Amino acid sequence: MAFFGLFSKEKKESLDKGLEKTKESFLSKLTRTFVGKSKVDADVLDELEEILISSDVGVQTTVKIIERIEKRAAADKYVGASELQTMLREEIAALLEENNTSDAMYEIPKHAAGNPHVIMVVGVNGVGKTTTIGKLSHQFKEMGKSVILGAADTFRAAAVDQLIIWSERVGVPIVQQGMNADPASVAFDTLQAAKAKGADIAIIDTAGRLHNKVNLMNELSKIKRVMEKVVPGAPHEVLLVLDGSTGQNAFEQAKQFALATEINALAITKLDGTAKGGVVIGISDQMKIPVKYIGVGEKMTDLQPFNKKAFVDSLFGE
Repeated sequence: MAFFGLFSKEKKESLDKGLEKTKESFLSKLTRTFVGKSKVDADVLDELEEILISSDVGVQTTVKIIERIEKRAAADKYVGASELQTMLREEIAALLEENNTSDAMYEIPKHAAGNPHVIMVVGVNGVGKTTTIGKLSHQFKEMGKSVILGAADTFRAAAVDQLIIWSERVGVPIVQQGMNADPASVAFDTLQAAKAKGADIAIIDTAGRLHNKVNLMNELSKIKRVMEKVVPGAPHEVLLVLDGSTGQNAFEQAKQFALATEINALAITKLDGTAKGGVVIGISDQMKIPVKYIGVGEKMTDLQPFNKKAFVDSLFGE
């Protein structure tokens, strides 16, 4: 069963609405750049570079896009504004395609001996980590999957409380030992409970303290070692949640977490409140880690599987 079903008309409408600020900023700047220009010259490319950087695509990724467009434009002497926009669109789509796996990544894998699929969620406080876990749990449940949560972010009492509220709201069981409990112990108990209940998916919340990377690294490594004793190969997915509205700061967080643990999926949240949606392109390109979900609104269904084509269509107002 494909994850969250097909990309429906409703999802596209939510995506368009969620990316509205990014699209308006991006397209209005593009239009101003192309007005009255009959050919692509150094000035146009410089302006295009500025637009991409100001949309939080990031310097390295912007340079890569500009170089590719420059090469294509040089081969065709009669490139006008509309052709340039088409090229830009194609190059952004190509970058996203290069750095993300196919839609098969949205299948929930089966594991041996009735073991659950284990997702460890990481990210700093305030990025929407707990909300992402809640929305994911709801959507998995809607798919007919059984889910159990583990409150292993025991550094803050609020983190445990928030996850309990989400578990009650969504109607999924939670394993928690309160504040200051050993996170690895919580993860161990969660996976044991998941096996005992025959749960399909176990989602483990973790603390996101970046001020001491060594401690974070040690803690996440310990949680992973303990989980592997219960479910071989766990965690199968290490999902880093980033706040898209922080732009390039999100990219810096991604780099720091990549040093602390092996991330293999990204969720980029809060894109509906910002014009910095271009950060999705930059993070995808620079990190070489698939963007698996994006958050484009408050509703349960506004956490969407990242659809590359739909994202580019929305960005260019289609």
